[in-house]
Formats: sequence, C-alpha cells, structure tokens
Amino acid sequence: QVQLVESGGGLVQPGGSLRLSCAASGSIFSINDMGWYRQAPGKERELVAAITSGGSTDYADSVKGRFTISRDNAKNTVYLQMNSLKPEDTAVYSCNAHIRRPGGLLNYWGQGTQVTVSS
Repeated sequence: QVQLVESGGGLVQPGGSLRLSCAASGSIFSINDMGWYRQAPGKERELVAAITSGGSTDYADSVKGRFTISRDNAKNTVYLQMNSLKPEDTAVYSCNAHIRRPGGLLNYWGQGTQVTVSS
C-alpha cells in the first residue's frame, strides 16, 4: 500500500504564508512527478504547481512569484510554500504523485487539506 499524507493547511489572513507538506509512504521504488492541485467550491480542480524528479518546476500563472514547490527525495516528500496569500487562494489543496512500486507506475492522491485565506 502507498499513502500520501498532507499537512500544513489552515486559516491565514490575506498577505500571510503557509507551508504545505505531503509525505509518501509504503512500498515505493521511486517517485516521478509530484504536484499540488486545488479545488475551490463550485470550481474545477486546477494544477497549482508541479515538480519533476530532477527538480524542474511548473506553476499556474495565478501563483507564479508567490508559491514555491520543492521536494526532498530522501524523505519522499513534496512541499508547497505559499506566500502573499489572497482570498482567491482559498481551496482544498491535494498532492499528487506518480509512484513506481511493485506492480508498476501508478498515480496517487492525498486526502486534501483546507486552506482558507480570510481576515
């Protein structure tokens, strides 16, 4: 079994910062791409940021310059540092990982963590 466990969500005022973490555990050979997605009420899920196993990154235009994705391959963990948060960043944030394990390369999702930006 493989699990992705997220942490770090919460309530923050506009302009504040939060750091999300997502740790993968279980029978893992290696992890390819990892990413963070978010879904706000009434909206479709969107990609926020992604990072390859080599460290190349990609960001949604709406978060460029404010969010930073990083990973620690030794810990099978991906992070999302969110600065200058805006009310429109409010959403459930979920991590995603393409994990190579016995049985092949599979796509996994975390359970999601709520981020609320409000004064």
